Amino acid sequence: MTRFAFPAALLGATFLMASSFIAGKILLARVPPFALLGWRFLLAAVALAAIAAILSPKPRFAALGARGWMVVTLLGLLQTAATMGCMFWAMQTVAPASVAILAFTNPLWVALANRVFFGERLRAVQIAGLLCGITGVVLALGGDFTLNPAELIGLAAAFSWAGATILNQRMTPSLPSWWVSFGQTLIGALLLLVLAFALGERWPDDLRAVDWGWFVFLALPGSAISFGLWFVALRMGGATRASAWLFLAPAFTVLLSALILGTPIRPTQALGGALIAVGIYLAVRRTAPGFPLASRR
Repeated sequence: MTRFAFPAALLGATFLMASSFIAGKILLARVPPFALLGWRFLLAAVALAAIAAILSPKPRFAALGARGWMVVTLLGLLQTAATMGCMFWAMQTVAPASVAILAFTNPLWVALANRVFFGERLRAVQIAGLLCGITGVVLALGGDFTLNPAELIGLAAAFSWAGATILNQRMTPSLPSWWVSFGQTLIGALLLLVLAFALGERWPDDLRAVDWGWFVFLALPGSAISFGLWFVALRMGGATRASAWLFLAPAFTVLLSALILGTPIRPTQALGGALIAVGIYLAVRRTAPGFPLASRR
């Protein structure tokens, strides 16, 4: 059973991440983006605290120290506030599938940043993976190397997520993963609510019952459970191996967009998504052959 825990956590996390794009796109027609995200993650943080209290050992917050609190705060800024803020900001005008494709290129940037800033060697196969992934992005967005402003914001989400992944990889807080997820989600929620207030965004008072249903889904399975599973996977298999699975999220998003929103799947989009998947696999794989199902010790 243990050998399947890592892929099961990642399959659950990526599917729920993908579904949050669909729920978010539906709600953005009625709710401003940063107010939606702030209240979404505040509810998610409450749920994560309850889950952590049940599933995780009692946290030692006093022993976390200044460095640990700084890491959790930066994770909240990068993983929740910046990444999700850029995604939903872009999704006001860009299709969910396109935003997902851009945002989930972050493993490519993790591999590149580790080479540039930390001196990690990139083998020829990893360089090929980076080039393959970038080509896939271009194809998935219609074959145009020029990104419009909204698409650039979607790409900024990938850079923010890559920063959070590297931070978690190199400065993992000394807390159980569910408590780390709670802490960064709460901090991100508060930052997003401050931003929403500063921009004059207000929660609408005319939401329908179906809208509330989508919001609860977005906050609980789409946020609390997906983020929790993601941090569990990071602890179980490491950031590099976990990131290799992220190509599933845009693939799920494309399929769910077609099924729920009626968005057609373009041939270039399908080919671009396949190239991104291959590129991520090549960019993060190790010398051992085969797909990384679990960490090797």
